[in-house]
Amino acid sequence: QVQLVESGGRLVQAGGSLRLSCAASGRTFSRYTMAWFRQAPGKEREFVSGITWSAGRSYYADSVKGRFTVSRDNAKNTVYLQMNSLKPEDTAVYYCAAGTSAAVPLGRYSYDYWGQGTQVTVSS
Repeated sequence: QVQLVESGGRLVQAGGSLRLSCAASGRTFSRYTMAWFRQAPGKEREFVSGITWSAGRSYYADSVKGRFTVSRDNAKNTVYLQMNSLKPEDTAVYYCAAGTSAAVPLGRYSYDYWGQGTQVTVSS
């Protein structure tokens, strides 16, 4: 079992930056592929970014490529999402997810564990 708790979401102006954190419980955190998804009101939950267990590979949605950076610290059981140059369309609830795939699946149903989400609001 893995429990995930996100933090760091808040209201920020367009062009600003935020760093989201996802703290995981469980001794096997380092073996999980981790990902960030987001869901805006009335929209489907979508993949934002993901990172393999060894942090050897990371992936990004086209909409955030070049602006967001995912990282992880296995010693701290934490995965991060650094978000720069934020836009109003980045407004959503951001979720952390953990899965056992060796790669980074883009589909939400490939992940076994989810956090409760953290709200990011970007004002124009």
